Amino acid sequence: MTVSQPNGVTDLGFARLDVDRAARTGDPEVVFGQGKTPEQIVAALRALHEAHPDRAVLATRLSDEAIAVCRERLPAAEIDPVGRTAVLGTTETRGTVAVVAAGTSDLPVVRECTATVRVFGAEPDEIVDVGVAGIHRLLAQRDRIAEADVVVAVAGMEAALPSVLGGLVGAPLIAVPTSVGYGWNLDGVTAWLATVNSCAPGVVSVNVDNGFGAGVAAARIARRTAKADG
Repeated sequence: MTVSQPNGVTDLGFARLDVDRAARTGDPEVVFGQGKTPEQIVAALRALHEAHPDRAVLATRLSDEAIAVCRERLPAAEIDPVGRTAVLGTTETRGTVAVVAAGTSDLPVVRECTATVRVFGAEPDEIVDVGVAGIHRLLAQRDRIAEADVVVAVAGMEAALPSVLGGLVGAPLIAVPTSVGYGWNLDGVTAWLATVNSCAPGVVSVNVDNGFGAGVAAARIARRTAKADG
């Protein structure tokens, strides 16, 4: 049962959705799918879309079962099984975010980030498999990356990519360390320590595998940058 309340909350029984968040921050609440049943995810997406019919709403970290149920019950939704996201509705975009990934093993985090960037109002440009193990691949994309208003650098292993990009482009740069790696990489702690200890100035980092957090921050910066440029 859905019950709307005058204080900006929609009570679904299992969750109290903050439907006034978009008015406060410019971004609607997002459904974090982990730990929720498919039915709860579908109900929350529908309620958020009803509250924000003029823009997209997002669910993240969906299980295989939740993806299947969302496909069946939300035929208008855009489902990404790699990024484990569901997007219902569309949002106008302004500003660009280059989402740059060291390897294809980082794709789940990349796709979560690009879906978030688009839902939160900026246009993502996904550039994959340009890690420093073959740095000529990265240098070949340098001009394309430099055109973006914001850069998100996604990397596991030793996470050298954000530092290299920090020395190549002058845009705001957000690092996303991932848990991809051989042996004792401490589930991404090795990559995270590399990003927070980057020798390149201007590199900031989110938590391990947090493509969503990076996408939100990058989209907000890109939107403001585009607005300032007129």
